[in-house]
Amino acid sequence: MFKHILLATDGSAASESAARSAVSLARIHGARLTAVFVVDPFPYLGIANTNPMGLHAYLSAARDHAAAAHARVMALCAEPGPAVDLQLRLLEDVTAAKGILAAAKDEGTDLIVAGSHGRSGLDRMLLGSVAGKLVSLSPVPVLIVR
Repeated sequence: MFKHILLATDGSAASESAARSAVSLARIHGARLTAVFVVDPFPYLGIANTNPMGLHAYLSAARDHAAAAHARVMALCAEPGPAVDLQLRLLEDVTAAKGILAAAKDEGTDLIVAGSHGRSGLDRMLLGSVAGKLVSLSPVPVLIVR
């Protein structure tokens, strides 16, 4: 049924659950799997004078975090079972939802799998919900895993 699955990963516990589900679905369907990590834009741009060292430190830490998240997905794919054709992508300078949706379109995926942090109330209103945006804006099916 699915030929190419996109996994949105951020290294969180919710993302780990989504990764397990995405790898399992890829095995069952013999699908390719693309794991995407989106580095949100540097949060301090436009606020007075931005220290270039702050941007460098932010991007360095984000890339390290992405490498660790991708390594966990690779470890899941390496577990016993049918092989999973895995591709890793790192996107920068784009918000999470826009980056995930653009990657899904660029890759021609037919399913997006993402975790949900389960925020509600004020946290959801202030922080937004990537999962909610994916569900409402995606032209392909979205599986949200808790």
